[in-house]
Amino acid sequence: MDLLRAIPDRRVQKTIAASIDRLTKEPEKQGTPLLEELSGYRSLRAVGQRYRIIYRVDRGQILVTVVAVGIRKEGDRRDIYTLAKKLLRAGLLGPP
Repeated sequence: MDLLRAIPDRRVQKTIAASIDRLTKEPEKQGTPLLEELSGYRSLRAVGQRYRIIYRVDRGQILVTVVAVGIRKEGDRRDIYTLAKKLLRAGLLGPP
């Protein structure tokens, strides 16, 4: 997965990949719905609560799209939610 290549630790990559694979079963019951600007997306905690997987579910096609993976660093410009909002504003995430 391209999103995981930026993570240097292979164990972390495997753990996140396993969490993403589990989204194939009932993705709407996993993660937490996001609010405000990221409404329509969900966030799933991974790797000891440190990383977040941001995804959306397309009910019409039974499709789960992972749009961002990264570390939650509240207040930091590299925070995964801050990055996801920037991608959304730039039109790179598409509609939820």
